[in-house]
Amino acid sequence: MDASKNPPMTELRLSILGMRCAGCVSAVEGALANVPGVTAASVNFADHSALVKGNAAPELLKAAVNAAGYDAAVMEGLEDPEQQERQELARYRELLKKASVAAAFGVPLMLAEHMAWLPEIGVGAGLWFWPLVAIFTFGILKYSGGHFFTGALKTLQLRQANMDTLIALGTGSAWLYSCVILDYSASLPAIAKHAYFEASIMILAFINLGSALETLARGKTSSAIRKLIGLQPRTARVIREGKEVDIPIEEVGLGETLRVRPGEKIAVDGQLIEGYSAIDESMLTGESMPVEKTVGATVVAGSMNQQGSFLFTATRIGRDTALAQIINSVRQAQSSKPEIAKLADKISAVFVPTVVAISTLTFLIWWTWGPDPAVGYAFVTSMTVLVIACPCALGLATPISIMVAVGRAAQSGILIRQGEALQTAGKLTCVILDKTGTVTAGKPSVVSVQPIGSYTENDILSFAASIESGSEHPLAAAIIAAASTQNIKPQKVTEFAAIMGQGVTGQLAKQSLAFGNRALMEAQGIKITRQIKKLEQLAGLGQTPMLLAVDKKIAGIIAVADPIKKDSAEAVQQLKQAGIRVIMVTGDNQITAHAIARQAGITEIRAQVLPQDKAAIVKALQQAGEVVGMVGDGINDAPALAQADVGLAIGSGTDVAIESADVVILQGSLLKVPEAIALSKATVLNIKQNLVGAFFYNTLSIPVAAGVLYPVFGVLLNPMIAGLAMALSSLTVIANANRLRWVK
Repeated sequence: MDASKNPPMTELRLSILGMRCAGCVSAVEGALANVPGVTAASVNFADHSALVKGNAAPELLKAAVNAAGYDAAVMEGLEDPEQQERQELARYRELLKKASVAAAFGVPLMLAEHMAWLPEIGVGAGLWFWPLVAIFTFGILKYSGGHFFTGALKTLQLRQANMDTLIALGTGSAWLYSCVILDYSASLPAIAKHAYFEASIMILAFINLGSALETLARGKTSSAIRKLIGLQPRTARVIREGKEVDIPIEEVGLGETLRVRPGEKIAVDGQLIEGYSAIDESMLTGESMPVEKTVGATVVAGSMNQQGSFLFTATRIGRDTALAQIINSVRQAQSSKPEIAKLADKISAVFVPTVVAISTLTFLIWWTWGPDPAVGYAFVTSMTVLVIACPCALGLATPISIMVAVGRAAQSGILIRQGEALQTAGKLTCVILDKTGTVTAGKPSVVSVQPIGSYTENDILSFAASIESGSEHPLAAAIIAAASTQNIKPQKVTEFAAIMGQGVTGQLAKQSLAFGNRALMEAQGIKITRQIKKLEQLAGLGQTPMLLAVDKKIAGIIAVADPIKKDSAEAVQQLKQAGIRVIMVTGDNQITAHAIARQAGITEIRAQVLPQDKAAIVKALQQAGEVVGMVGDGINDAPALAQADVGLAIGSGTDVAIESADVVILQGSLLKVPEAIALSKATVLNIKQNLVGAFFYNTLSIPVAAGVLYPVFGVLLNPMIAGLAMALSSLTVIANANRLRWVK
């Protein structure tokens, strides 16, 4: 078969309209999964979207969703947050209107019924009044509840049941029962002549009101991702044919030169080629301080230029920008389902049929053993069971918490790529830290300059920077950077020579210079007897000492090291206080490893470990019963990150697509590791609270609705109160999940 005929594997996001409960999620997922070419489909009830993987055509996916009783639209690229808000607001207003129409007729009817102002059924004015009420309420059922009946019918055709099934059965049977009462009123005793027209429409009023408020609350939970989407400007200023022109962001090409002025947002990722600026990257990295940018620095889409005008070349555009990748990863995490969510899904799948069975059993029990009018009591109790048991709160319990938590993490510069990581991170018993770039800054810098004799620190830096300006050694950059901070400019050196593994030599004016390690000095015949003890002392601190000789005499010592990050020690302390075992693993030598570990407060060290052996260490700890988190740079540590129960990659705003990690820390701070663990614990607790609340609510409310309290206390739940209680249970779950937005 010609492979070119097969469409490529892709990921597609669909906006799903019409979902109202956990049963809807199962129906949509099942419909999408049955489309040829689909390899995986995951529906996020919290933001009413679906993530579909495979090579199925979008038209087939939409058709499958439509056949299941829902509407679908493809979500392309970075949507306009204002358009999303308008859609949410329109949905909210539509539901509110449906609730208002039902309440406008239901409330007066209910009050008049309560005050005994209405005519008796089948007698006098009741002969024309009640049929008129039946016609009016039928119209309201069609307008305010038509979507429930349509949804119930379509799910029935798929041999499934959901919240629509319960509401349609409850309200529809209330209306039909009332019509039967009208038709047979002459043969019924007065006590049995009670219509439930007001109950059917008041249930719709409460449920539509609850859905409207839920839509409003759900919109607030996605505020984090909307802020991220809103970061990207709609236009960009490019340089074309020597002129600056504003064009839509979609038309920016790779390699184009763009101008950014003060106060403007950066449109795409790129590299600064002219100018200087301080850029606010806080929404991408969580770092509140502006970041200085000079020629050669990278800039990322969505960040804000605070001062200075500059030019940069576009290196990543469209879906490849750091911002687009962050948004995609956040959405994937929000759509993914940890084990605790799968449990709720399994229960929801059998919940609705079980409720229908309980409702039927309730009807039969009351009809057989209930007081007169038995049919009336049987009908009211069975209808109340159907309405109050709608599993909206159960369906929202997990996804709404995940959605809020992932968004909250993104605002703090923590990118959670897998929803499972949210559940597992809080269970970690051991955290492995890579040294270079994780505990340390990952970039050598000068930590001390020690002049000897009549020389000053600036003299030593000047000599060293001058001779190192011709070197390509990694430590040369640290020397030159240190000199630059002191406004020392390198001087021209002649007869430059680099000696592999030793250092460099050269001539500055009439002075001969040698700069390097102990081996270089010995090779040059320069005495270092007095400096040996100092060299050993610096090496013991994990520093690399380099000797400077001027005219064959030692003039000074410069020590270079990869210093630990300013917050590494605090992060390690927080992990230990949480009862987590901390181990540092590095390929560096024992002396340097122990020196860095001491500064960071780490007592367990594995030194001189090859990158491929780090994964073996993780595996050995797992076999010993530890739940292991691996923190590394995401490149050399990829095997260990993949092996760990939770892989946390220390990255930057421009390096977020680290496939081996579950969590990406967009800035280099190790403090984000205990923060991610704390958020995980808070999220799991929040989900459990939601699930317990939803289960407790349904477990408690169904028996009460069925009438178990009636024989002793004479208490029966009104179906209208059941509808209100069902709506409030969903709002309670949403309110509890939103507490995660303020987790410290």
